[in-house]
Amino acid sequence: MARAYAISKLGWIRDQQAKLRKQARETSRHFVQRESHYLWGRRYLLSVVEKEAKPSVRLDHRKITLTLRHNSTLAKREEVMQVWHRSLLHEVVPVLIRKWQTKLGVRVSGYFLQRMKTKWGGCNHRAANIRLNTELVKKPKDLLEYVVVHEMVHLIEPKHSARFLALMTDYYPTWREARAELNELPLAAEAWNE
Repeated sequence: MARAYAISKLGWIRDQQAKLRKQARETSRHFVQRESHYLWGRRYLLSVVEKEAKPSVRLDHRKITLTLRHNSTLAKREEVMQVWHRSLLHEVVPVLIRKWQTKLGVRVSGYFLQRMKTKWGGCNHRAANIRLNTELVKKPKDLLEYVVVHEMVHLIEPKHSARFLALMTDYYPTWREARAELNELPLAAEAWNE
């Protein structure tokens, strides 16, 4: 039964994979002086400060300041930025979940942040958990909200059925525009192994 279902979706899966391969990709980041980085849909220039202090990241008007110890590796620079990105998401996501729990009449038991190559989010409706792609921190906040709502609606309707689409339209009328915008924005640079 599961095999037959998977085979029936093979064409759709191949179409989705082809779309992802064609979607624009960010260039690889090296976390060096004056490199462009995106946060909440806005472009910032990176300023790198090397000093003997605990690694940190600070945001001001149009600049992200990354403070690192001398000779920090690319992996360490990336790790410090990822920790900072997660902290920013942890500030925003619970607020969105609380807002939409009330509107949707559902309860999220937990959320998880992870780097995902092919999805913006996911939902385990049985456990009432949602997963969000950490790359969403680079996109406008309204697009993060769209993904949160999308995953929370799966707590009501697990499949992308006509009922799911109707619920999305009722609760988040601009979801189609948000989805199109999100899918047009560049994805993170990733090495794809096929």
